[in-house]
Parts: sequence; structure tokens; C-alpha cells
Amino acid sequence: MKIDWAALGSVFGVSLIVTVALVGLFTLGIVGLSKRESASAQGNTATLAVTGAYACFAACAAAVAYGIYLIVA
Repeated sequence: MKIDWAALGSVFGVSLIVTVALVGLFTLGIVGLSKRESASAQGNTATLAVTGAYACFAACAAAVAYGIYLIVA
């Protein structure tokens, strides 16, 4: 059995980058929702922050769905 170390390293690198990107995207969504909480405490609205948060969560869900698709297909 021969291991293709270059391919293994490539898969590791891509998975690491995608994981960090998803965590960052999810964190941006959480920050957007926290802006809504602080804005509502001050009596303001944070429509842009909430829309951005929902977009971040939707992008996370799409990335997870695409990953599941890649595994199943």
C-alpha cells in the first residue's frame, strides 16, 4: 500500500481552511445578532446587522449541505 502524501496534505489543508472559514462566518452571524440585542436595548433597530447575520447563517447552512452532498454523492 502506498500513501499519496501530497493528496493527503491537500485534503487536510482544504478542510482546515474551510473549517476556519465556517467558524468565522458563524461568528459574524452571532455578532450580528448581538448587535440587534444592543440596538433594541437602546430603542433602535439593527436591520442591516440582522440581515447580515441571517445571510451568514444561510451561507453556513449551504456550506454544510454542500459538504453532505459531496460525501453522499
